[in-house]
This record gives sequence, C-alpha cells and structure tokens, in this order.
Amino acid sequence: MTPGQIALRALIVGFIVSFAVITGFAYTTLLERKVLARLQHRIGPNRAGYIPLPRRAGGPERKLLAGFLQPAADAVKLFFKEDMTPGRVDRITYMLAPMLTVMPAIVLLAVIPWAGEINIFGAEFTPYFAIAPGLNVAVLFVLAITSISVYGVVLAGWASNSKYAVLGGIRASAQMISYELALGLTVLIPIMLANSMNMGDIVAAQSGGLLNMTNWFAFRQPIAAIVFFIGMMAELQRAPFDLLEAEQELSAGFNVEYSGMRFGMFFMAEYMKMIIFSAIIAVLFFGGYNGPFVEQLPGLGFLYMILKIVFFLFMMIWIRASLPRFRYDQLMGLGWKRLLPISVFNFIFTAVLIVLYEEGIFDSLLQLLGLG
Repeated sequence: MTPGQIALRALIVGFIVSFAVITGFAYTTLLERKVLARLQHRIGPNRAGYIPLPRRAGGPERKLLAGFLQPAADAVKLFFKEDMTPGRVDRITYMLAPMLTVMPAIVLLAVIPWAGEINIFGAEFTPYFAIAPGLNVAVLFVLAITSISVYGVVLAGWASNSKYAVLGGIRASAQMISYELALGLTVLIPIMLANSMNMGDIVAAQSGGLLNMTNWFAFRQPIAAIVFFIGMMAELQRAPFDLLEAEQELSAGFNVEYSGMRFGMFFMAEYMKMIIFSAIIAVLFFGGYNGPFVEQLPGLGFLYMILKIVFFLFMMIWIRASLPRFRYDQLMGLGWKRLLPISVFNFIFTAVLIVLYEEGIFDSLLQLLGLG
C-alpha cells in the first residue's frame, strides 16, 4: 500500500471507531443511571423514548427499551442550555481547557487493537484491526497521552478565577501524578511478559491456552491487574476517588464555572476515557480481542472487546454505587504508601523471575529436585 492509501484507511477507520466510541459514551451514561438505579433500588430513566407494549388484563403499562432516548434528550438540553462565561476569567485558556480534556481521550483510540488480522469487504487489516496498527511504542504513547489530560483539568480550574475551581484543579494534578507512578510501573509488567510495547504483540502473547483464556496476564499477574484497575479508577477520578469535585467541599470542583456544551465536553471526556481505559486494561491483562474460537472467526474479536469493556464499565458503576468517597489524606496515602510500594516490589519480583527463567535456572532446580 502507498502512504496515501495507508493514511486514507487510517482516516476511515478512525472515523468509524471515534463515532462508535462517542455514541458509546452517550449510552454509557444511560447504562450508569440504569445500573445505579437497580443497585440502589430506585427508578432510573424510563420516560424519554420507549416502545409501548399491550397491557395484560388488569396489569400495569408495559414499556420496551424504556429510557433509551435519554442520552439524546440530555444532548439536546446541553446544546441549547445558556453558555455563560464569568467576567474575570482568562478567556483563551478558559475556552481551550475543555478541548484539552477531550482531545487526549480521542487520540488514545489510535493504538487500541479491536480485532486480529481480518478481511472486511476485501480490505485486509494486518497485523490487527486498529487505527494505527503496528506501532512499536504504543504503550509509551498511551502513558504520554494520559499524562497530557491533566492539563485540561488544571487549566480549567486556574482560568475560571474561582477558589473552588482552583482547589479542584490542584487536587486533580496531585492525584493524577501520584497514581501515574504506580500505573506506569504496573504497565511495565505486561511489557516484560510480552517483551514488546506493541499492543498487538501484548495481545498475541496472551493467546492460546484453554479457550484462549488461561494465558491472560491477569492470571499470571493478578496483583498487577488489581493495582492497574485501582490506578485507572484514580486517573479517571471515578468514585471513590472523585475528590477533585467533592460537592460538600468544592461545590462542583474544577468545572464549577462551566455551563452548556463546555461543561458537556468535560462530561464527555470522563465517559469516553472510561470506555478507553476499559479497552486498555482488557488489552494489557485480559487478552484483548482473544477468546473462544477467535482463530476460526476473527470477527468475534470485536464482540469480545465490547463484552470486556462493558464488564469493566459495570465494575466502575458497581463501585460507585457501593463505596463512600475517601478523605483526601486517605486518597494520597493509598497512592504513595500502598500502591507505589506494591508496584515497585511486584515489578522487581517479576523482572527477577523472568531473568531466572531465561537463564535456565528453573530447569536446573527442577533437575536437582528430580522433577526435570
């Protein structure tokens, strides 16, 4: 393929994937509200958009897909809501901050593999289906882009010229930097196990085994998978780590001075990053698009990725419904005193085991014990 054809294919695939994730973000909000309502025994969205079903004799009104148009109603409301700008803000930075929050979330989509080598309408996608397949520093790219996303939150707080917003931005920067250390060390585990920073190679290293599942890195390194999930929740500022917008202390946090679609962009970035981080943890620790019969039917890779993403979204919502918010000292203590030491020792332990295995020390020990 010529460079022009490669660029055109990347644009087409990028448009399709971005459109799917943006649509998925809207319905992630509906999923969250429905699941929270069920877990907390209350009524969720059930008015905006439904298909009426015939009543049973003497029974209540029956509805199919009740509330499935609620995301569209929320989008229309945000679009027409008055967009006010406070008088003493730094206008350029104030308008730029929501964009700096959304763009990293979209850019992260570039390196995520959604399926293996596949042929779609005569077009060959090799070595795997992604916007930018075969990037040898994909994991480094993910870490770099996630580090950029903190700037949108910090600049939004600073530019708003509000004490509540500034405190929310400062909390966000401290929290994200603290948990990025543990997150970065944990990401090194799948890199060492797969001997590559290419996400396609990491997924390929987890293939095989019983039903393409027993080789997942989550089974080889459950501690790393758990630490990554906790760090991911803190990076996303999801409950119980949502201290940067604690209503009882900071009103609404860093975005307290935003309204209309500018507020909607912060909202969109949060839920899009929930989807993308769910895809990243699925790729790094849960086999990515691997699953039963995926070699015979490569298209199943898309289904497995969607199922794994929905599973982690459900876990985030379940945690929000169950756990109270931490105090700020508990939040920072967990990051610095618990997760960081665990990540360091786990990284060293894994590296030592890999070196011993490659040097054949384990084979010698087994022979000495008569088990070789």
